Amino acid sequence: MSSMEKHLFNLKFAAKELQRNSKKCDKEEKAEKAKVKKAIQKGNMEVARIHAENAIRQKNQSINFLRMSARVDAVAARVQTAVTMNKVTKSMAGVVKSMDATLKSMNLEKISALMDKFERQFETLDVQTAQMEDTMSSTTTLTTPQNEVESLMHEMADEAGLDLNMELPQGQTGSVGTSVASAEQDELSQRLARLRDQV
Repeated sequence: MSSMEKHLFNLKFAAKELQRNSKKCDKEEKAEKAKVKKAIQKGNMEVARIHAENAIRQKNQSINFLRMSARVDAVAARVQTAVTMNKVTKSMAGVVKSMDATLKSMNLEKISALMDKFERQFETLDVQTAQMEDTMSSTTTLTTPQNEVESLMHEMADEAGLDLNMELPQGQTGSVGTSVASAEQDELSQRLARLRDQV
């Protein structure tokens, strides 16, 4: 097995690992959702909010791992072609040398930077990769949009057969953020901010 083939195996293995990590995050998301439901049943809204934020963070992480898995897979396919056609350039071999430790780290930013280097080795680098990068960076943020948190809490309350009364503006039912005028939304955000400050 040539060293290039060994590295190719490691790339494919990393793609599988990333997929496994994505599944782990899915499991965590489910567990956090269950905790949201429990906390709501006990009437503990602050705890419910924390678990709702965790659930959404896990969901975003899962998507990131899945996306990176697809990207590593695509790079592996291109390396495979280069190996098969004996088109492995010196610079490509150079990139490969630093690869193994990075892949083992399972650090999405490091792997992303490594894939950038690889993709620069392929002249066929196209618009698609750039678009993928944009979506990656936009979902890597760890902030959880409050309206997502609210609607997840409502969803869990519904499943638990409870009415979630979270000091919502008058006359509003169902999922937060759908029927609220922006002024009311601002008022709600300020209230939530004040609540958080008190904790």
